[in-house]
Amino acid sequence: MRKIILASSSPRRRELLTLADIKYSLCIKNVDETVPDGLTPEEGAEYTAEQKTLPVAQSNPDAVVIGADTVVVLDGEIFGKPRDDDDALRMLSRLSGKEHKVITGVCLTSGDNRFKFHETSIVKFYKLDRDEILRYIKTGECADKAGAYGIQGKGALLVERIDGDYFNVVGLPIARLVRELRRFQASLPGEKRDEI
Repeated sequence: MRKIILASSSPRRRELLTLADIKYSLCIKNVDETVPDGLTPEEGAEYTAEQKTLPVAQSNPDAVVIGADTVVVLDGEIFGKPRDDDDALRMLSRLSGKEHKVITGVCLTSGDNRFKFHETSIVKFYKLDRDEILRYIKTGECADKAGAYGIQGKGALLVERIDGDYFNVVGLPIARLVRELRRFQASLPGEKRDEI
């Protein structure tokens, strides 16, 4: 079985791979995450996930590299990580009382072989007042998260309901990833289907 490398600095993604008993190493390269015009949010998340894998796969051609990118989408607008507290306030105020999509794009790359997929979950926020939003921002939790919240932390208090994969909202649809990873590894030249 080929070595698995996670091309992500996200501690949540590391925790989820560990939860699934996947042995992996980390390798993170800085990449341009600018998404080309004309892509849907789903395509954009997959594109960025793929870009994260390419430089790592180039220097590790015999490994399977996992890249992921999570975005929040409301009324067609993509919410990535907030630039600052004011941007977090803008995002959370817009999400207040509404349903939004959380899309995680995933790419598996090994040499010239690639497989991309995405998972979508629907999250509904409670109606939030400004003070509640500001208290949440002061926790510092929203700084590095798409849509300016983390459902696995204090951001759980903002969420009225979720439809779909909870772990997708955390940042990695781990149950589906395990299955896709098995299939991908089995499809690679010279590989036998092994359990991960």
